[in-house]
Amino acid sequence: MEHAARQANIDRARGSGTQEEAPEPRFLAIGQVVGLHGVRGELKVQVLTDDPHRFGKLERVFVGPDGEDAVAWAVSSYRVHKEHVLLKLEGCDDRNTAEGFRGLLVQIPIEAPVPLEEGEYYEHQIVGLEVWTSAGEYLGRVEEILYTGANEVYVVHDAKLDRGEILIPAIADVVLEVDLEAGRLEVDLMEGLA
Repeated sequence: MEHAARQANIDRARGSGTQEEAPEPRFLAIGQVVGLHGVRGELKVQVLTDDPHRFGKLERVFVGPDGEDAVAWAVSSYRVHKEHVLLKLEGCDDRNTAEGFRGLLVQIPIEAPVPLEEGEYYEHQIVGLEVWTSAGEYLGRVEEILYTGANEVYVVHDAKLDRGEILIPAIADVVLEVDLEAGRLEVDLMEGLA
């Protein structure tokens, strides 16, 4: 009850409770071409999804730069190799053709993602959320997400502009609530984070 009362008393003049309307992305990136493998057109893909075997469930992917129209390619084969996926696309049969894919994103349509577990979110759902402490202090907005070996880190642009940016680890002890409908994260800042 106290939490609900605190939310009702939020200063609306600061834009609390609503997320800026941004267009929903058309694609979700599941990988990025970081190199080539061999001479038969295999692409070395850095995996940007929790499950590298997701590539084996796809009949086609969309390849292109971020934020631009991507081109559909049929998936011929894939295999996990060390920390990457080696992806073979139909029609990409030699090293010269494959070279044109370097740096591009491997994407799937936004409507086709694998369902997430409870408490998991896509990057586009988190970026732009307002960040509030459990004490009701507005910290700013999530500007980007850093991917570390242990956990994700939310980069928050400081609303007061005196701290620069705040790095918030995406762990249960720190991120108390994600409310996509209200466009906000509630966090408990451990000592040293603010």
